[in-house]
Amino acid sequence: MRAIGFKRDLLRPAAGAEVNRVTYGELFFDLVFVFAVTQISHILIHQQSAVLLVHTLVLTLLVWWVWVDSTWSINWLYPDRAAVRVLLIALMLLGLLMASAIPEAFTTRAVLFACAMIAMQLACSVFMVFAFARSQPAHAVNFLRISLWHVLAGVFWVGGALLPADLRLGIWLLALVLDYAGPRFRFWMPGLGSSDIRTWDVSGEHMAERVSLFVIIVFGETIIVTGTAFSQRPQTWLNGFAFLAAFLGTVLMWLLYFNHNQRRGSEYFATARERGLIAQIAYSYVPVVLVIGIVLTAVADELVLNAPLDRSSGWTAGLLCAGTAAYLLGNALFKRATGGRWLPGHLVAIVMLMAAFALHPLVTSLTLSWIVNAVLLVVVTADELAAHRADGAATDTAEG
Repeated sequence: MRAIGFKRDLLRPAAGAEVNRVTYGELFFDLVFVFAVTQISHILIHQQSAVLLVHTLVLTLLVWWVWVDSTWSINWLYPDRAAVRVLLIALMLLGLLMASAIPEAFTTRAVLFACAMIAMQLACSVFMVFAFARSQPAHAVNFLRISLWHVLAGVFWVGGALLPADLRLGIWLLALVLDYAGPRFRFWMPGLGSSDIRTWDVSGEHMAERVSLFVIIVFGETIIVTGTAFSQRPQTWLNGFAFLAAFLGTVLMWLLYFNHNQRRGSEYFATARERGLIAQIAYSYVPVVLVIGIVLTAVADELVLNAPLDRSSGWTAGLLCAGTAAYLLGNALFKRATGGRWLPGHLVAIVMLMAAFALHPLVTSLTLSWIVNAVLLVVVTADELAAHRADGAATDTAEG
């Protein structure tokens, strides 16, 4: 294994400021996913149907997984090395091809989408085999297992792309299950066994910041959707009120994660022993629930802005309430995965959102949007009070 590795060390330093620093190269790489998220959200903005909703969810799950898969790798790499920069640029090119095909991923551009996505995953994992081969052979074998799982899932991604459109969704769902199941099975392969969870020792602060930046990217899409929709509407008090509702909803959702949850999760992760397992759950699986919630809410915001006084349709109400509920659930799951307790206020709010959905035949879309904001405001306020009580208790304990 050592004989095939890169001669120059491409890994992050073990100590110092560079261990956790997010570099400009990584931020530049993330720009591709700004475009990808925009492409996904616009699928439902232009047309609404149950099939397109499923397509949107599948594509969101996949784009997130491609991004988080590369983030795990870059967590170990030193992005200022020339070879790593070349890798990031190559991944950007493949990611841009993948993102460009998203609107027609289930129709005319399925092959481009699937091939670009698989090439992106394999380029990253195979590069890591060579990056670890000399210094940490056990990690190199881990990424060999990961590469073989990518090949296995890739057979279904590419195979589904080549099949008729009516069969594609089922095959791609199977491929998606394989992608998500890999880490839970520790990438077990015949003859190679399973990865040792102790070798997944990622940089906690770096991983937490990278995931937080991706969440910011998705929030950026809600800002773009809200601003674009408002700019295309007549400048009336009614449209301004709808614009304010959408903007306030985005702010409240941002506060729920970034006011306390993100910081405390990062602190817990940085000092935890089983960081690999925590990273797998809290920073690989859970955030996709947040991302789905934000994407669905962004779509709902535009629909409300386009027809604020219409009786709220089941479609618009469903996207608005389900998207917000998914975001609340994601926050509760993240809190639990990073050592905290279940957040009963979040779970109660989800029930309240279900009740709000039941009101949709009786109220306008704009009214429902403000009702959802009121639920979010209650949760944010309760979260803030709980955080202050916890900080006060910790201060009293320290002083005592």
